[in-house]
Amino acid sequence: MTKTILITGATDGIGLLTAQKLAEDGHRILLHGRSEAKLAKAAELVGAAETYRADLSRMSDVTAMAEAILARHDHLDVLINNAGILKSPQTKTEAGRDIRFDVNTIAPYLLTRSLLPIIPAEGRVVNLSSAAQAPVDVDAMTNYRQMADMDAYAQSKLAITIWSAEMGRELPDGPVVVSVNPGSLLASKMVKEGFGIAGNDLSIGAQVLIRAALSEDFADASGKYFDNDTGQFAPPNPAASDPQQVKTVTAALRQITGL
Repeated sequence: MTKTILITGATDGIGLLTAQKLAEDGHRILLHGRSEAKLAKAAELVGAAETYRADLSRMSDVTAMAEAILARHDHLDVLINNAGILKSPQTKTEAGRDIRFDVNTIAPYLLTRSLLPIIPAEGRVVNLSSAAQAPVDVDAMTNYRQMADMDAYAQSKLAITIWSAEMGRELPDGPVVVSVNPGSLLASKMVKEGFGIAGNDLSIGAQVLIRAALSEDFADASGKYFDNDTGQFAPPNPAASDPQQVKTVTAALRQITGL
């Protein structure tokens, strides 16, 4: 059955490869990117995909993209929140927050919440987590503080893992909301720029995202975290089970997004 699938950060890396593979299988692909030129090139590679441009460090862009999608679609089977950032020349966003939290945690939360009305009960929300996870300094998430790149990244990835689990519990009848570590040190632009290495085969990540989006393996996985390094569902960082951490992270997300 043909699915309508939105993939953020789909102009290169795992996002683009996932889009190409899904399009080859006949699915309808909605591509997000930050650059019009890169989006146009990605659409050529994927083939007749719809494109949506937004800077995920600006929540107004996220809202505008959601509104554009809602205006064109009354049904979205899968949302893959793939876009992410580790390093940036400017780490403070216009809103006065760290760009890693805005792009990796807050933007996907706002986008998901905005699009939930058109995601059916049998649909899926697949959120990119990471093996790099660290307890979240919620004050640093809401108010800019100079942080090491990996510290900010790891905290942002635990934060998206936390809200994925909470949303899964909130929506027991669906859609499935799952967080996924696609694999450590894959050959993405982020890994090349962040660690100076070529990285492992991107197909490792693309294949698990496709499984999470479509396979029966993930049909009852709402709220869970899948670690592709070990090939199984696993507990995330222990801080994700700390009631106070969960409460403060989710409260901050509601406050920041107004949802």
